[in-house]
Amino acid sequence: MAYVPVPKDLTKIKTKVMFNLTKRQLICFSLAAVAGIPLFFLLKAHTSVSAAALMMVLSMLPFLMFALYEKNGQPLEVLLRHIIQARFMRPKQRLYRTDNFYAVLDRQTQLDKEVKAIVTGKEKARRARKA
Repeated sequence: MAYVPVPKDLTKIKTKVMFNLTKRQLICFSLAAVAGIPLFFLLKAHTSVSAAALMMVLSMLPFLMFALYEKNGQPLEVLLRHIIQARFMRPKQRLYRTDNFYAVLDRQTQLDKEVKAIVTGKEKARRARKA
C-alpha cells in the first residue's frame, strides 16, 4: 500500500491552476515571456545570438523573481514595500517613550490637590465677602 504524507499545516498549501503552477506564477511567467521573447528577436538581428539571449534573460529576471521568490510567506513586492518604508519613508530613529502608571497616578494626585486648593480658596474668599 502506498504511503502519502499529509501535512498538518494546511495554510502553506497553495492552489495549483495549470502545469502545477499557481495563478500568480502563471501570470508572472506570461509577462516574462511577453517582455523577453520579442526583445530576443529584435536584438538577434543586430547583435550576436548569445548577447540577445543574455539580454532576454536579464529582461525576464524581474518577472521570474516576482513569481518565485517568497520569504516568510510574503511575496517579493510585499518585502520590497517593507524595505522601502523602513529605509526611506519612516524616521531612522524612533523615540522610545513609556507612560509609567505610577507617574500618571502622581500627576493625577497633584492635579486633584490643585483643584482642591482652588475650590477651597474660592470658598474662603466667598466667606470673607459675607462677613
